[in-house]
Parts: sequence; C-alpha cells; structure tokens
Amino acid sequence: MIAEELINHMIPPLKVTDDAHKAIVWMEEFRCNYLPVVDQGELKGFISEEIILESNEIEQNLSHFDLVGKDCVVSLDSHFYDILKTAAHHKLQMVCVVDENRKYAGVITVQDIMTSFAQTAAVQMQGGILVLSMDLIDYSLAEICRYVEENNAKVISSIMFEDPLDKGKVKITLKINQLDLSRIVATLERFGYRVIGRYQENISSSTGEQERLDMLLKYLDM
Repeated sequence: MIAEELINHMIPPLKVTDDAHKAIVWMEEFRCNYLPVVDQGELKGFISEEIILESNEIEQNLSHFDLVGKDCVVSLDSHFYDILKTAAHHKLQMVCVVDENRKYAGVITVQDIMTSFAQTAAVQMQGGILVLSMDLIDYSLAEICRYVEENNAKVISSIMFEDPLDKGKVKITLKINQLDLSRIVATLERFGYRVIGRYQENISSSTGEQERLDMLLKYLDM
C-alpha cells in the first residue's frame, strides 16, 4: 500500500482565509482532531481544536494561528510504513500527501492505514501468532522461516519491535498459517529461540455460539 492509494478524499483542506469557527465545525463534521490548512496548493500546517480553544480567537482567520506539522508530509509513492513513521515522528494522527512538485494532494489518517492493513492477507488469513525475543545480532528471518517451513507451515508476516527495556534486544511477531503451533514452538525452542508469546485464533467462534444455544434449548426442554 502506498500513499496515493490511501488518501482520504472525504477530508477537505481548509484555506488560510477560513476562520477558526469554520475549522471547528468541519472537525466536528468529519470527526477528526486535526485538519490541514493549505494556501495556493502548499501545506501551511495542521490546525486543531486545542490550538483554537487555547487562543480564544474563534473569529480569527487561520493565518493568525501557530499551526503544527508543516513538515508532516509524504510523497504519493511513500509506503505505509513510512507514512506511519512520519505520523509517529510528528505525533499526529494525520499526514499530508504531496505530489512531485510539493503540491497538496490530500491527507491520510492513521485510522485509514489501520483499516487498510486490516484487510491484508496477513491479517485476514487464519493462523496463529508467535512472539520471539532475541538479541538483534542473532536475528535471521530466513533461518526462522526455515524452521517454520520444516513443520509444513509458512510465515505470513513478521514485525520487529525494539525492546524498550533492552536496546540490544528485539521482539519478533510472526503470523503463521497454522493454528496448532506446538511443533513449531518445539522446533524453535530446540534451536535456542525464546518464545515469549503464543496466540491462536479460535477455529470457529460460531461453533461455540451454536453449542451454547443447544445447551439452552436442552435446558428449556427439561
């Protein structure tokens, strides 16, 4: 997924000549905490309800406010990882997209990215999740995948997180296309990997619901 595909066309930009009252109304209408402010196709920054309320100048034009996130921008071909990184760096829930001429093309919200990510095969495919902890120097995705595949399974996706308590360690989250992870865990632990988390999806939540319904019907027949 790239930025051009994730632009939220339902969120319009404000102009520097718009007043703060209009910004408040639009933020309520579009249910967002920030809105982009644009002047002649150039992002001037983002306005928030908090900025407006702190100034107590709701009739003022947006050009009079100290906007935030002027550099919170990505290009049309930016990958969604880079978009999330930009949003996190600027501590905003919205990122501006610009074209090759640095002209405003639209915005992407973090929620838009999460919604799109939720539709990917990595999330939608049935499977189990393992979390491994290791020294960064020992990390080899190729080796981990080989051990998983020896058990007739595949790694659907992997995500690395730096351990906040130990900068030399990382946590690896693996999505695997099997629900029964017992053999895979045994193999990884045999080769020295530390498994710190293991999550398996319910094969069929509807089966459990049906079982409870059957029990209720039997009780009513008594």
